[in-house]
Amino acid sequence: MVIEGGCRCGGVRFQLEVEAMPPVYCCHCLNCQTWSGSAFTEQALIPESQITVIAGEPELYVNITASGAESVQRLCGTCHTRLWSTNPARAGVALVRAGSLDASAELAPRAHIWTKRMQPWLSIDDNIPSWPENAPPADFIAALLKG
Repeated sequence: MVIEGGCRCGGVRFQLEVEAMPPVYCCHCLNCQTWSGSAFTEQALIPESQITVIAGEPELYVNITASGAESVQRLCGTCHTRLWSTNPARAGVALVRAGSLDASAELAPRAHIWTKRMQPWLSIDDNIPSWPENAPPADFIAALLKG
């Protein structure tokens, strides 16, 4: 199946070649709140090899965190919409911003992380796994694959 997405102005468009709608999670950390200008980010884990740019060319922004981790962001150079990111610590994996997908309304979060920073007016369904900070990797992957 092919899922398309792009930035707000339409200058960058991309496709995901996937077997099914990708699993998504929400991150409520302060960095994600600041980067998104909202209460959290919603991201889909996709093998980087399944992303194909079909129009425009995303710009790169490399963010080095306080811990020294590197996050390579792809964004539109005109409207600055963040589209996806990669991290050398997770080689071959991309985090696609779920809101940039044309079919974003078909996605439902399978996990929430950094809920200790969650806005107090939000609530999470008790059936969706959540963690106050980062989830243990095996538990996180299991939550995303469940569905």
